[in-house]
Amino acid sequence: MFQKIAFKLILVVSITSISIIGIYSYFNIKSQSEVLLSEVERHANQLSETVKNSTRYDMLLNQRERIQEIINTIGQDKAISSVRIMNKEGIIIYSTNGNDIGELLDKNAESCYVCHAKDQPIERLEIKDRTRIFKPFPDSSRIMGIINPIYNEKSCWESECHAHPEEATVLGVLDVSFQLDKVDAQIEENKLRELLFALISITAIGLVIGFFVKRWLDKPIKELLKATDQIAVGNFNYTIPTKRNDELGRLGTSFNKMTKKLEDMKQQIFQSDKMASLGQLAAGVAHEINNPLTGVLTYSSFLLKRTKDNPEMQEDLNVIVRETMRSREIIKGLLDFARQSAPKKNKTDIHEVIERANKVVTNQLKIKQITLTSNFGENLPQIVADANQIQQVILNLLLNAIDAIEKKDGKIIVSTSEISLSPKGITHIKEAVCNKNHSLLDADYKLEGSPSIRLKVKANGTEGFINLDPIYGRHKHYFGLSINKKSTIDLKCPQCNITLIDKINSCPECGGPIYRIPIPKMGFLEGCASFNDEWQRWDAVDHDGNKKFIEIKIEDNGCGIPSENLNKIFDPFFSTKGQKGNGLGLSVIWGIVDNHDGTIIVKSEVGVGTTFIIRLPEQ
Repeated sequence: MFQKIAFKLILVVSITSISIIGIYSYFNIKSQSEVLLSEVERHANQLSETVKNSTRYDMLLNQRERIQEIINTIGQDKAISSVRIMNKEGIIIYSTNGNDIGELLDKNAESCYVCHAKDQPIERLEIKDRTRIFKPFPDSSRIMGIINPIYNEKSCWESECHAHPEEATVLGVLDVSFQLDKVDAQIEENKLRELLFALISITAIGLVIGFFVKRWLDKPIKELLKATDQIAVGNFNYTIPTKRNDELGRLGTSFNKMTKKLEDMKQQIFQSDKMASLGQLAAGVAHEINNPLTGVLTYSSFLLKRTKDNPEMQEDLNVIVRETMRSREIIKGLLDFARQSAPKKNKTDIHEVIERANKVVTNQLKIKQITLTSNFGENLPQIVADANQIQQVILNLLLNAIDAIEKKDGKIIVSTSEISLSPKGITHIKEAVCNKNHSLLDADYKLEGSPSIRLKVKANGTEGFINLDPIYGRHKHYFGLSINKKSTIDLKCPQCNITLIDKINSCPECGGPIYRIPIPKMGFLEGCASFNDEWQRWDAVDHDGNKKFIEIKIEDNGCGIPSENLNKIFDPFFSTKGQKGNGLGLSVIWGIVDNHDGTIIVKSEVGVGTTFIIRLPEQ
């Protein structure tokens, strides 16, 4: 506990509070004591002047008994300790205590010290110097004494008794002493009250500080410690709830962003490891299989020369030679996929490619009693493509269709056609950045195999994320929060928070704001930011007009693909076949089609069947 920041902070604040309140209490008590004593001193001085004025007339007449009677009457007050009058020689001539009359005071005593400090009487004494506080005995209460000099006046030396010469200055001293027991009791009561106030204040401050430190500091720190422990054991999905906007709240937000990036890096490293393993596997397969394939190719070529007179055997041997060479190309294609190699494109007849793929699966079709129907379009132009890679695409899709059909009346239909399409709905957005060149593509959330465009969205004070469809003109967006027609929308880059809203132009259909996303080397993608309509514009693509494609459809009446898996089937190593598949087939297909600037679309319904649609540009 002593090592906790919260405890140290509370301790420092408590010590500071004790020091401040202690110093304040000390000076407050001292000030109150001085005020009380000052008030007593003022009353004592007033009483002293009253006594002196009351006895003045009797002193002029030298009526000693009346003077003593007045002093005795005043001395009956319990607050007054004594009243004495001394002559200039220091002899007590009047006193409330009869035993003191006639006594000679010591000039070093409290009542004489101030005036006779330098062995010379002070003729004039300030009022503040007339007061003294002392204890007659160590265990007695304090007493305040005030001396009041009786100065020689004209009426004194002109009186009938003529007791004092004209040149005399001080005729005597009136000394009045007061008990300070009630004042001291009041001071002690003030001390206790101040001490109680200090204790209550310190306790209250400590409790309040402790409550808010625990709420604002201790609890968030515990959350951070818990989060770091979770990260330490590899749980990168743990997030800190961030409902605060202070420094610790922003620290929690930054921590969540860091864990998200760590998770992304972990996935990237894992993906890199898988791809590295794939590269090693491909290299090993190429090394181990190429040699026997070379032997097969050599002997089959030799047999072709020896069987010129046997056309039936020649046809079978041609299939062996062709498929052996294709096997070598498949291995090379696997290496190309792992190394992201570009295809070797040439003018290709798509029908010949499909026919070669069909012949390879003839035996599998017969075994499972599946009917394969080809519906080829007439007079289709050649396309520029890598024939071996496209054949690999067709063959893999056929094999997947065969595996998906479990009933006896299975059907596979392969059809081709030439189509002309608007760039909307088919053009794949492969790059998207903000104005600071941060990538907006989100590989963690894919739409039909393609990384989506992730944007931070703020609508009516609520923040969230939206994933835009990466196919231009298609609007299968994913919204992370609710947006209605009346929402005030702001779209930002998730990394730098720079706005992507066009502050000049507006949507031509609804009049609302539009987003403007830079596409490197291809202008800007624009669209309705309020999502009230499906308006979108990409001038660089729209300028080229419609494009012609060769469309290949492969339909089956197999088991179908669950809707929750449609966005995952093109991911590397994702498989619905369990131990039967390695999850590379469709990812290889997607990579080949993408490298040919084409698109691949899948439509599937569980229990009905699946249709793969491949569109390859003619040029």
